[in-house]
Amino acid sequence: MTKSDSFVNWFRSAAPYINAFRDRTFVIAFGGEVVADGKFIALTHDLNLLESLGVRLVLVHGARPQTEARLTARGVKPQYIKGLRVTDPMALSCVIEAAATLSFEIEALLSMGVANSPMAGSDIRVASGNFVTARPIGVVDGVDFQHTGLVRKIDAVGISRRLDDKEIVLLPPLGYSPTGEIFNLTVEEVATATAIALGAEKLIFLTDTPGVQNAAGETLSELSAAEAEALLKTGQPQPEDVAFYLPCAVRACRNKVPRVHLITRHVDGALVQELFTREGIGTMVTRDTNDTLRPAALADVPGLVALLEPLEADGVLVKRNRKLLEAEIGRFSVLLHDGLIIGCVALYPFTAEDSAELACLAINPEYRNMGRGDTLLHHVEAQAHAQGIQKLFLLSTRTGQWFVERGFVETTIEVLPHKKQELYNYQRRSKVFVKQLTTKAK
Repeated sequence: MTKSDSFVNWFRSAAPYINAFRDRTFVIAFGGEVVADGKFIALTHDLNLLESLGVRLVLVHGARPQTEARLTARGVKPQYIKGLRVTDPMALSCVIEAAATLSFEIEALLSMGVANSPMAGSDIRVASGNFVTARPIGVVDGVDFQHTGLVRKIDAVGISRRLDDKEIVLLPPLGYSPTGEIFNLTVEEVATATAIALGAEKLIFLTDTPGVQNAAGETLSELSAAEAEALLKTGQPQPEDVAFYLPCAVRACRNKVPRVHLITRHVDGALVQELFTREGIGTMVTRDTNDTLRPAALADVPGLVALLEPLEADGVLVKRNRKLLEAEIGRFSVLLHDGLIIGCVALYPFTAEDSAELACLAINPEYRNMGRGDTLLHHVEAQAHAQGIQKLFLLSTRTGQWFVERGFVETTIEVLPHKKQELYNYQRRSKVFVKQLTTKAK
């Protein structure tokens, strides 16, 4: 495959994500290290790309290294309890100074429009303000955290108005009380609360490490909120930043944020790789399962065509043209992963004989051997049972053994409904398999 072919294939595969992300809200959180290390310039290119594709962006930045530098210059040693800063008046002064300076620097970098660069022609507007109401943590285990706070409320209406005006919203790690006090907050606390309040499509943390690791030290590409919660309960050691962010990911998913991503900040273009490729580069935590099974609609026909054409060309399935799919769309159910059609199945009842044909059960090759075929089979069996159907049959040239392992029995053409017998293609010589539905499908 040539370089141009590879690019074309990638761009085509990214198209469904581009469509799915348009007008969606992403909350992206990163520490002050991203700016301190000079990595934010590269990140602006990806942010500009997302903004140009219609993604609504909220950026939440930290300021720890900048704050530490100011404290060190003043000869003050930072104080942390369980990873949380004790913010005395001197520390608060440094946090405010660091956060303000950093916000201005980020705004300046987002304003670049250098010719012949990825930011050429960009017209990004940045909005900031007192969107975060906070309260003090108070005294915990005998320690007075002073000006360290927790998020009390996010002004979701105010942020949404800025997003509606096509602006990027920038939030520092600071919150304000109704009495005019300023509190130092953690970047993960602000980002998580903001994503929940906005009903964001994605919450993204840029991390120092590749993502969540299993016991063997391998990066997990995807896990559900329940799996993440179980992993945390095991006490298995995780990198420091993951230990902070993973509980936030679980909290966000439990509060209806569909997906949370932990992505390394050290790989140029990691954000694009994670969002626009199937395999991603970091760890994605999903609210529950990332699969959706539902009745097919006319809008699904292009996705069905793309799924079925390779199998039809290979002779595994009987060819169905677009017009036929449109006419029979009510017979189909589709399985989606991350918004993409990865599987389908159809049910054609023959009510006069209390039987129905299971047809067109297909799974995208990249998503096979994960139990999704069984999911579709159980679904269609439940459909048939609900319609009072006693017998399920199918015709297959190559996949009969899979169905035999799930209770189907090979039989003869004569057991088929008469109308189906009349349509039987003797050139394909498909084998006939039948399953009696005597009990409710699981």
